[in-house]
Amino acid sequence: MTKFVRRLQRIGSSILVSLPKEWVDANNLDKRSQVELETWEDSISISANKEIRPTTELVISYPLPKEENIVADITGAYLLGYDIIQINSKSIIPGEDREKIRNSMRRLVGMEIIEEDASKINMQFLLDATTLNPEKILKRMSSIALGMYDDASNGLISDDKSNLQTLAKRDVEVNRQYFLLVRLIRSTLVDRRLANAFNLENIDVLDYRVAANLLENAGDSIVELSNSIYNSPLSKDHSKKIFDVVKDFSKLAEKSIDAFTKPDRLLAIEAISLHKKYEEKLSLLRVTLGNKKDIPIDFLDLVYMFERIAQSWADVADLVKPIYNE
Repeated sequence: MTKFVRRLQRIGSSILVSLPKEWVDANNLDKRSQVELETWEDSISISANKEIRPTTELVISYPLPKEENIVADITGAYLLGYDIIQINSKSIIPGEDREKIRNSMRRLVGMEIIEEDASKINMQFLLDATTLNPEKILKRMSSIALGMYDDASNGLISDDKSNLQTLAKRDVEVNRQYFLLVRLIRSTLVDRRLANAFNLENIDVLDYRVAANLLENAGDSIVELSNSIYNSPLSKDHSKKIFDVVKDFSKLAEKSIDAFTKPDRLLAIEAISLHKKYEEKLSLLRVTLGNKKDIPIDFLDLVYMFERIAQSWADVADLVKPIYNE
């Protein structure tokens, strides 16, 4: 056994360590190869696993056709599961496009620029997909969105509404987790090793894709809601009436996510029932103010937005497979 000492290096948000060249050559590895890691409390083992899925690579030739967009191309390659994305150019890549590429990296969890010169930019996905968990990612999306929801609803009765203007930045993290989850579940369709590791059938993968999309849309809707509340001319009395109905929604939404991820049909039925009661209370708001002509349009708009957001989590609960009698 030969011992080597290596210094840890930071690249972007990742910590890397180089492998001994002698060991790499002896195992016929290159930059596209994957290795298997086993960790203990104070040690780590690295094995050359020949059965691991080969790294997939995409080369994007620059400049792009006029109808194409470099950020869209990178995002699309990320979502399709490419591990390495190379941008090659016969000339210098302009600084404006370099900045667009760097900004796109902030939206893509695990993707880092590992090599760059005047005419080339190489990016690589540095996370091991088998260590990720679709359930945890979906729950994180829901948790962030619900935190945004609580702040938006509290804005109805708060004298200081400045916090509402920060929700768009928090929605960026919802989108990051959404991209990561879409990449992961797409990869399971072409790599049964991943599907088996996550214990997901094809129908489960499809349901996760739908659930992720619902939560991503919910985040966008909450940002729209927060802007409406920030600019709303409603009286405190009208705003308080809405708040009293919507303030406890998070508990219902969390039940929907729990039902989906377990999965538990009985829990889903309970969540769906609670959502219906929530919607009934919102509908009653429209008739408690008397004559429809006297109801402010901003009041109706806010009620509609809360209904639309609630429906996203209700739809997640609806994805839980029904129980059929044999």
